[in-house]
Amino acid sequence: MKAGVIVFPGSNCDRDLAVAFERAGAKVSMIWHKETDLPGDLDIVGIPGGFSFGDYLRCGAIAAQSPITRSLIKHTERGGYAVGICNGFQVLTETGILPGALMRNGNLKFICKPIGLKVETTNCDFLSGYEKGQEITVPIAHHDGNYNVTDEKLAQLRDEDRIAFTYVDNPNGSTGDIAGVMSKNRRVLGMMPHPERCVDEKHGGTDGVAMFRSLVDSVVAA
Repeated sequence: MKAGVIVFPGSNCDRDLAVAFERAGAKVSMIWHKETDLPGDLDIVGIPGGFSFGDYLRCGAIAAQSPITRSLIKHTERGGYAVGICNGFQVLTETGILPGALMRNGNLKFICKPIGLKVETTNCDFLSGYEKGQEITVPIAHHDGNYNVTDEKLAQLRDEDRIAFTYVDNPNGSTGDIAGVMSKNRRVLGMMPHPERCVDEKHGGTDGVAMFRSLVDSVVAA
């Protein structure tokens, strides 16, 4: 599998994400945000965490206007895989690739700690390595992770089985305890927690390994 990780000014989890892909068996290329085209042979694009453009204007809003983002949108429109983590999730909502908006945490504080997540579905290539209802521990580190959608959109996400993860103990006020959602074709995942930070026991846990491994295995098998 070939993966590309987009790098914006202020990204700080791009290398972590690349390592997580590589450990799962993917060949990874780093893509600077001023590039206008993604490599044509990519299977998946990773949009990493961090503070793109210093979070000025609104988290992910400036990154969503970067030259490479137009190619990212085309990639997802033709069925390509993408995963946006933390700031990457914010970018995916700002581009409209995923629904909803990430707002300031309910307690108005930056939150950085391991958090319990519940796997809500395994009916996608990202999550097939878990069990539905399984609880895992993944770090969070965000100030604007409060996921908001309308009641109508929340009902739609539930009806279409597009909620990937929920918080066991909601830390930020997210609607429906949502920690991650998928696109309608189930090939784009956005989530606030950092699975790329828990792929090494020395870093405190390996609950993120299954996500990267199951994705790589699914793509290679196809």
